[in-house]
Amino acid sequence: MTAPQPPVAAALGKPHARRLREIYRSAGWPSQDPLEIELLAAGLLERVRSPLGHESLRVTEAGLQLLAATLARNRAALSAHEALVEQVALEMCRAGRLAWRGLALRAQVPTGDADKPLQWCMAKPDVFSIRNTTVADYVEPIVHEIKVRRADLLGDLRQGAKRAAYLNLGECWYVLGCDARGRCIGAPDEVPAECGVMVLEQGRLAVARPAPRHSRASLPFGVWMALAKATPVTGLDEDGQGLLGEAH
Repeated sequence: MTAPQPPVAAALGKPHARRLREIYRSAGWPSQDPLEIELLAAGLLERVRSPLGHESLRVTEAGLQLLAATLARNRAALSAHEALVEQVALEMCRAGRLAWRGLALRAQVPTGDADKPLQWCMAKPDVFSIRNTTVADYVEPIVHEIKVRRADLLGDLRQGAKRAAYLNLGECWYVLGCDARGRCIGAPDEVPAECGVMVLEQGRLAVARPAPRHSRASLPFGVWMALAKATPVTGLDEDGQGLLGEAH
């Protein structure tokens, strides 16, 4: 019988990379669990015995290369995500809306408990926008959740409470980016029907499925306070300063 081949580093997942980082940052005490076995078999870890007989773990050169590649991928994904967040925020500004990025807003979600049907939670939408209006009931709040990785999209779609929090704030849209081959990371019908879907097509945003009209018109006082403390995205208002100059 031939011995089984060791797992390929490329087939290892996020938990393996996370364990490698933990061992690299620590004294490398062994856990003796399946994750550690797979890392040892892949040659990403090695056992080291001290003069006193204590055994510890050390990340090998191959393990360091995997950590470096993982770090580069994470940075690239973060850059792609931030670029798409910026693009969506600017599109909202062009549409005459006020947009914010990275807000933390209080929202209510159902609990399933008849005695306490709702509970407060913190929602952190990628982009939150309202109409640029002086009438509170006409603000039409919209949440955009941006995804550039399919694994992140699928993980997010399993979080019903997070989606409920977004829907408590206003309309909810999922914006789907593209993978390394230029393919959309998801299909519109994978996103629940209560949310709209936008996709990135050749660098431009396109509506794949509109969001249902939302019943919320105005915003609670706590959200207004959060907006007042935050800085909105600066739109491309190139004519504003020119008009000021013409007035003199």
